[in-house]
Amino acid sequence: MLSRLIQEFLEHLRRARNSSPHTLRAYRADLEQMAVFLRPSGVARADQVDLAGLRAWLAACHARGCSRATLARKQSALRAFFRWARAGGHVERDPTRGLRAPRQPRRLPRFLRPAEIEALMQAPDDSPAGLRDRAVLELLYASGLRASEAVALDVADLDLEEGEVRVRAGKGRRERIALIGGAAADALRDYLLLGRPALSARARRGQSSALILNKHGDRLSDRGVRRTFDRYAAAVGDRLKITPHVLRHSFATHLLENGADLRAVQELLGHASLSTTEVYTHVTTERLQEVYGRTHPRAAPGDEGLGSPG
Repeated sequence: MLSRLIQEFLEHLRRARNSSPHTLRAYRADLEQMAVFLRPSGVARADQVDLAGLRAWLAACHARGCSRATLARKQSALRAFFRWARAGGHVERDPTRGLRAPRQPRRLPRFLRPAEIEALMQAPDDSPAGLRDRAVLELLYASGLRASEAVALDVADLDLEEGEVRVRAGKGRRERIALIGGAAADALRDYLLLGRPALSARARRGQSSALILNKHGDRLSDRGVRRTFDRYAAAVGDRLKITPHVLRHSFATHLLENGADLRAVQELLGHASLSTTEVYTHVTTERLQEVYGRTHPRAAPGDEGLGSPG
């Protein structure tokens, strides 16, 4: 049965590929949606799936308003599943070979200005939850961690003396060392001393090893981190919607604006490919062009700038 084979594939991703929970959830949803869509056509096994059926499903997804990014992810899930199925002898041919990926518009990362960062960091209060929230915000901006990486941290992963944190649940399960500066280290110390013990005392299932705890003393979820940003959005204003990834973009952009090497930023972000990091150079180039156009005497078209001396 197709549904059973999908479950075997997801188990393969979890055990052999160490795929993240986020990837597993997305692939499960995509593949199960595909199976449900094809079922009325009599498709019950993977070897009954053909290119026409997959195109029909993707067209239906597009008609429902799925973005190009979502459609591209669904195609990635299909390709991964049928490559695995063909390699395991479950299907003789790969029906995804004729699929064409939708072209993605190049979107530049959105980031906060330094003054907005400062306002955001000052927004939480000094309650246990507020100390936790400030620690989370400072940690994400200081290290460039993804929200999923931050919530997966244990207390033992943190080394405040060295200003380091060991990231064990990175994208693709790549382990790396992330750096944290003085402001983040101070916020984390305050949280560990005054905030986390109060939250941990509320635990109903024993003490958690997690660094970041929710109000019940359990590990905070990705969704909990996003709710944290929603609580303090007003401090930044409505120029853009702040999310954990906006802080990650801000981290990378501010490093490059202040002269950091692109390869160093790649390592800090945990990008497997330098081309993924290079998108930030477009952001900093745009910013440089803006500053140049505003400040250089001869930047404006037709502007003769400063007059000749004498």
